Amino acid sequence: MREQLKQLRAAMKEHRVDVCYIPTDDFHSSEYVGNYFKARAYISGFTGSAGTLVVTENWAGLWTDGRYFLQAAQQLKDSGIELCKIAEPGVPTIEEYLSRELSKGMKLAFDGRTVNTRQYQRLKELAEKNEAAIETSLDLAGEIWEDRPALSAEPVFELPAELVGESRAEKLADVRQKLTDAGADCLVLASLMDICWLMNIRGNDVACTPVVLSFAAITAKDAVLFINPDVLTDEIRGHLEADGVTFQPYENIYRYVKALPSSTTVMMNLSVVNSAIFTAVPANVKILDRRDPTELPKAAKNPTEVENMRKAHIKDGVAVTKLMYWLKHSIGKEPMTELSVAEKLEGFRKEQEGYLEPSFNPIVGWGPHGAIIHYSATEESNVPVQPSSFLLADTGGHYLEGTTDITRTFAMGPLTDEEKKYYTMVLRSHLRLGNVHFRYGCTGMNLDYAAREPFWAENLDYNHGTGHGVGYVLGVHEGPQAFRWRHTENAASAVLEPGMITSDEPGIYLEGKFGVRLENLTVVVEGVTNSYGRFLHLEYLTMVPFDLDAIDLSLMSAEEVRLLNAYHEQVRENLLPYFKGDEAEWLKHATRAV
Repeated sequence: MREQLKQLRAAMKEHRVDVCYIPTDDFHSSEYVGNYFKARAYISGFTGSAGTLVVTENWAGLWTDGRYFLQAAQQLKDSGIELCKIAEPGVPTIEEYLSRELSKGMKLAFDGRTVNTRQYQRLKELAEKNEAAIETSLDLAGEIWEDRPALSAEPVFELPAELVGESRAEKLADVRQKLTDAGADCLVLASLMDICWLMNIRGNDVACTPVVLSFAAITAKDAVLFINPDVLTDEIRGHLEADGVTFQPYENIYRYVKALPSSTTVMMNLSVVNSAIFTAVPANVKILDRRDPTELPKAAKNPTEVENMRKAHIKDGVAVTKLMYWLKHSIGKEPMTELSVAEKLEGFRKEQEGYLEPSFNPIVGWGPHGAIIHYSATEESNVPVQPSSFLLADTGGHYLEGTTDITRTFAMGPLTDEEKKYYTMVLRSHLRLGNVHFRYGCTGMNLDYAAREPFWAENLDYNHGTGHGVGYVLGVHEGPQAFRWRHTENAASAVLEPGMITSDEPGIYLEGKFGVRLENLTVVVEGVTNSYGRFLHLEYLTMVPFDLDAIDLSLMSAEEVRLLNAYHEQVRENLLPYFKGDEAEWLKHATRAV
């Protein structure tokens, strides 16, 4: 059993807590969190980006989704913590488990700053139904966490209007108009990505996500940024003040909402705003629960952002294609490992002007490791890349012009018929989704079947979504749109708008053998409008060849081959100016018509 789990139980006993609930979140419902907030990882040893730990006196369980089943099983081994696989048969939800385990007189505790309001309301209702108490002011993990990292305080930088296409003043004016239209007096923003988008600032407070720890409150006259003042230069502070932004310390957000006048109507997204903010709002203040008015304009990139994203993807395409060339010409001739391949690619990206940092930790897995959906090599797990099987590389970068996310699976030597069969299936799936045409009003749920049909026809599937939204020098995962087959609130309701950038990444994973995933980013563009309606389609942003060595053309239709050749023609036209000599000749061959 992990020593941290023993210490947590001792703290629970001291505070007379029967059940401790520890989510992954920071104070902003972020997907990825800074080191200060990694309490769940500290207690459990599981380092994946999604998961919730529940601890009682005699039992502990960690709930996570299909991306992390293999990783979690390995990291939780002998920890005293049971893996609970979300949405798998026979596995209760956390609420179902708590409903069964909580009883009269028991106490459920968590740090309310790390639990969003919707989840808090569900837990509160469940506890009250079972006549149990609920305590939201205890950070039990923090009490036992020796040498806990400090809250990040990295410097802020600005993105100029020529990169983002819209000034801070214009964005604030738009938000204020939406507040007026909704009958609200004040907006409380907790999403780090939305605050940075609105203020045209970026930072480095979360690894691989250039955001700034902050809250914001917007009224008709004021725009208050709750932030550590030390992270702002005098120049940036002056630019913000010129647009009417004032400043308060980061932790003052709770005092601010507590002091809201009784006549106020405050808009906040209860799926994002933490419960400590929610419970600080005076009882006679009206709360308008809405999606943040920044969410849709942030997701539907403007023409400047789309054009810059195209530029970023050319740069990234050069880097990843150079890696492909190096892999093909170096395998079996010089030593390489999963970690050294990731380092090599980072080197190619650093050669590109405007490159900032990775957009997530690289997922580079050879052979069986490719079957672990979110595998991230460590010094302990790192293996040599051999001249056989597949190397799966899911990586991305932040550039001043935008954010990238790409997966390629490379044939590292002769492949079996089985390996070619599954690579070809994933490629067919990818091409089908990437070339859909659809009527305006469709959501990601409408289109997901285009990708899954080749799998479902063979009674196969992959245990993750087909695509996620991507931010503009922000989070590599950004809502509200997504390609999903299973009903979720966002997948069912987020209409695909022009400018939305979404990944197309089907895959297949054979545990203990290999994995294949192929990912491009796509952008929604206008098509034809006629008497039948307004039509849209997707265009690829990512420009990197697929591996022709891995394809069984006999398994592809003539139309699928045409789509492959058309994509490779685009790649060749966009990348060839950046390649010379042997590399250029190789690129022509790697993108040849088949």
